[in-house]
Amino acid sequence: MHSSISQLFDLDGHVALCTGGTSGIGRRMGLALARGGADVVLVGRNEAALAEAAAQLREDSGGRVATVAADLLDRSILANVVEQAAAHFGPPDILSNAAGINLREPWHEISEESWMQTLDINLSTPFFLARHCVPAMREKGYGRIINIASLQSFRAFANSMPYGASKGGIAQLTRAMAEAWSRDGITANAIAPGFFPTALTKKVYDNPELLAHNARMTAIGRNGELADLDGITVFLASAAANYITGQVIPVDGGFTAK
Repeated sequence: MHSSISQLFDLDGHVALCTGGTSGIGRRMGLALARGGADVVLVGRNEAALAEAAAQLREDSGGRVATVAADLLDRSILANVVEQAAAHFGPPDILSNAAGINLREPWHEISEESWMQTLDINLSTPFFLARHCVPAMREKGYGRIINIASLQSFRAFANSMPYGASKGGIAQLTRAMAEAWSRDGITANAIAPGFFPTALTKKVYDNPELLAHNARMTAIGRNGELADLDGITVFLASAAANYITGQVIPVDGGFTAK
């Protein structure tokens, strides 16, 4: 690869703050960013799980990986989370908002508490956390916010009303972030994954019939593998995506194309 092209994708000198960093998509994005050359700070609630994830990422990437233990539902600590992250390698200029929940409750069983919890972690936290990162990104003239949208940003699935509402909101939040901050060199985009093996999709993966159905619904003919997220993650975090902002990019094997 020509050096000028490889430099476009090089994340050396960048600091990535990755929520949902102990498992699934968030952990995989942290690994991709570390392999791309970024210093990575994983955020999660469980200190033991964070330590395990960070050790694995260091081993797999050879990069620098630190952790911040925090419950992101507590908005009062979000500024402190960004400060703690910055204490490791400097202020984050890449933010991966992958923390999320899907309680899969039928509409008549959704409580006010479960509704608010889902919207808070999936939609409110990405905004408030990003807002705390923006001043340092603005000062640097470089920022990358990568949100996690969903197939449910575009269409409805059963027993996921609050989740669907939050992910529809993420699509619009991503556009609004782009409108507000892109002139300062801060882009905001979202990845909309199809079906990937994560804790959130365990019920789907435990049902072979449903899993096979979902694979048939794609154009490629299979469900996602976490490695399928590596390229898009590094791309959106890098200078290669300088002129891409406010977009929701499905990584779904063509599920939404059919």
